[in-house]
Amino acid sequence: MNFHSSPIIDQVGLEERAARLMKRSIKKSSKETALKLALNMIDLTTLEGQDTDGKVRQMCYKAMHPHDDLPDLPTVAAVCVYPTFVKTAKQALKGSKVKVASVATAFPAGQSTLDVKISDTRFAVSEGADEVDMVISRGRFLKGEYNYVFDEIAAVKEACGKARLKVILETGELSTLDNVRKASDIAILAGADFIKTSTGKIKPAATPAFTLCMLEACRDHYYKTGQMVGMKPAGGIRTAKDAIRNLVMVRETLGEAWLSNEWFRFGASSLANNIILQLEKIRTGNYHSMDYISID
Repeated sequence: MNFHSSPIIDQVGLEERAARLMKRSIKKSSKETALKLALNMIDLTTLEGQDTDGKVRQMCYKAMHPHDDLPDLPTVAAVCVYPTFVKTAKQALKGSKVKVASVATAFPAGQSTLDVKISDTRFAVSEGADEVDMVISRGRFLKGEYNYVFDEIAAVKEACGKARLKVILETGELSTLDNVRKASDIAILAGADFIKTSTGKIKPAATPAFTLCMLEACRDHYYKTGQMVGMKPAGGIRTAKDAIRNLVMVRETLGEAWLSNEWFRFGASSLANNIILQLEKIRTGNYHSMDYISID
């Protein structure tokens, strides 16, 4: 397949567009609605070597009950865990609308064989994962082996069955906007349900420019085919202000159809608490201490 048709990115122009969009603001009357929408788009995540069943269950409770003092809050969109904790999360979330996502394909480096990556994916799905977050082979991509990257994504997509596939580009390692656009196009053509900026382990991650570049890839694919593809910026989005600015970028680039957790997510666990603090400020007029909010 020919992957040399991706557009060359005007870096200066795109960065200026991203900067303008990130300076947009919304009316105070709409802020609460925007914050609740952003909360409902978060994938709460724990991907550490010290993860335990207890930690995962606590995170699942937080996913369903972000802050009990604000009973009208929505749940988050999903929890994201390693494949070995999918069953624990699935049981803890039973009866809720919160999805279980699992990283796979030798996350975060992706340095393994295709057989291992397929096995990893199938195990996660067999344990009950609703979504799979895979990493692309960045070394292969940077060597120009675009067909290999395409075939690998397509094979993982097939292994997902009914589970939705998020394809992580690791923008910090791809470095350039041209590379990010080409990798986005490859992932979309190979069957990605979502494209995702990063693992959260490498910086820079979800910069405004990288995010806008990927949103435009989703937009151009929709214009050509009528098929929607989701987007998930992850890494570095920590404040409610950051979240709202990203929602503005989505609205201006893709339209209101993407403003739901079916098509847009935030990979930013610490973001949830910042949003909760902002919602408490709207309700009471005062900022609450972090001591009143659970960490996990």
